[in-house]
Amino acid sequence: MAAYFLSLDPAALGRACPGGIAQGLIWGIMALGVFLTYQMLNFADLTVDGSFATGGAVTIMLVMNGWNTEASLIFAFLVGVVAGLITGLLHTLLGIPDILAGILTQIALFSINLNIMGMANRAINVNTVHPLITSNIIHSTRTILVMLAVCAIVIALLYWYLGTEQGSAIRATGINPKMSRAQGINTGRMKVITLALSNGMVALAGGILSEYQGFADVNMGRGAIVVGLAAVIIGAVLGEAIFRKRMNFVLRLSFVVVGSIIYYLVYVFVLWLKFPANDMKLLTAIVVAIFLAVPYLKQQRQSSFSRIAKENIKKGLDKEVK
Repeated sequence: MAAYFLSLDPAALGRACPGGIAQGLIWGIMALGVFLTYQMLNFADLTVDGSFATGGAVTIMLVMNGWNTEASLIFAFLVGVVAGLITGLLHTLLGIPDILAGILTQIALFSINLNIMGMANRAINVNTVHPLITSNIIHSTRTILVMLAVCAIVIALLYWYLGTEQGSAIRATGINPKMSRAQGINTGRMKVITLALSNGMVALAGGILSEYQGFADVNMGRGAIVVGLAAVIIGAVLGEAIFRKRMNFVLRLSFVVVGSIIYYLVYVFVLWLKFPANDMKLLTAIVVAIFLAVPYLKQQRQSSFSRIAKENIKKGLDKEVK
């Protein structure tokens, strides 16, 4: 045991943390997309596993064909919007359940991604292409600052949009679909719009990650929904624990990104502890299950205490009457 702890290098952990923060910020954009469907609409959208890789594939191929990185990311966002539209239309027009609609689009995107790249993976020449966002440790500070700015812009735009008339209609659709329809809101249209926006953000994150790591892979989105859910749940639990009733919508959006950063820092820490990399998906599932259970257990605890308190008050009143 002593030999194991002596083999751990704290300096190596420090060197790995900037990379974990950068990846957390990148995946934070993807988690914000998951937040829209999961928290706003209570829609289990599995399209993201495919649209994330689509964003990466489109970005890498455009950069390889001479496009600048900013324009390629915009195009990746638009392609993600199309993927979300397809899922939304499958669900609303054809009546396919949300999970199955997402799975169908995800499966189709796997073949589409292969056709886009022509093979399972593609890489850019780092000697000729110099993106602002890179995994090169020399530029880690610049990458983190750029991603902080991008996340801040995305959060600000989401906050503004969800405060508009259409954004309010989306939130109303998620809270009470029947009442929303009674108020004249086209709930099907709101779902399609939200899915399109969500997958556009997911594809944007996939494009940024492909630039960060210098390549795109057809399987790079596998398990993305789990990472997104982990970020959303971790952020929500931590935000409510810190701010409680002062947790406003801006903080809720911000803590989605914070949850993503924490997730990747934990990932870095576990790898530093020399856990087998093959077990990371298992550990991720356990972490997500724990954080998903926390709100439910907290509610059960509060309701049980409330019930006991009411029973005690009732007993006290009965004694006074007697």
